[in-house]
Amino acid sequence: MGKDPRKPRRKRSSYSYFVQTSREDQKQHPDASVNCSGFSKKCSEQWKAMSAQEKRKFEDMAQQDKVRYESEMKNYIPPKGEEKRRCKDPNAPKKPAKAFFLFCPDIRPKIKAENPGLTPGDIRKKLGELWKSSAGDVKEPYEKKAAKLKEKYEKDIAAYRTKEIAGLSKKDGDDNDDEEDEDDDDDDDDEFL
Repeated sequence: MGKDPRKPRRKRSSYSYFVQTSREDQKQHPDASVNCSGFSKKCSEQWKAMSAQEKRKFEDMAQQDKVRYESEMKNYIPPKGEEKRRCKDPNAPKKPAKAFFLFCPDIRPKIKAENPGLTPGDIRKKLGELWKSSAGDVKEPYEKKAAKLKEKYEKDIAAYRTKEIAGLSKKDGDDNDDEEDEDDDDDDDDEFL
């Protein structure tokens, strides 16, 4: 589904206003060529170096935009058929970990100890390479454990869904039971007359 053209434009941050102003300043000097990543880095450095007093102007602009956005959203009605995101039930069973994610906590400390200078991203890459190159006998215990966890999850989710459906039908059934009880009471009254 496409974006609703009537939906209000999102609010902008103070940093976003600063970047916009910097971009406009850069357009006034077309002879100075700056690539996109260089421009972003320069903006980031300047923003960090700015004092709270200098940032105040951009924070005020962001605050005004926030007020605009909130007032427009009060009047905005989403089109019919547009579903809101479903909230996940915190009581629902959690999906089990795959074999690779069971393997990682066992191997990560070893990789860290052997290569203390690695970044977290490099450690993840190394774990992926180790998993791919591992023989079946190394992967087997993790795959068995993952299969058991998946089996348990499937039982738990089936029980959860059954319980959820039963709870919904009980709510629907409660209304009918009350009506039947009232009808039964009326019959009892007739016997005494």
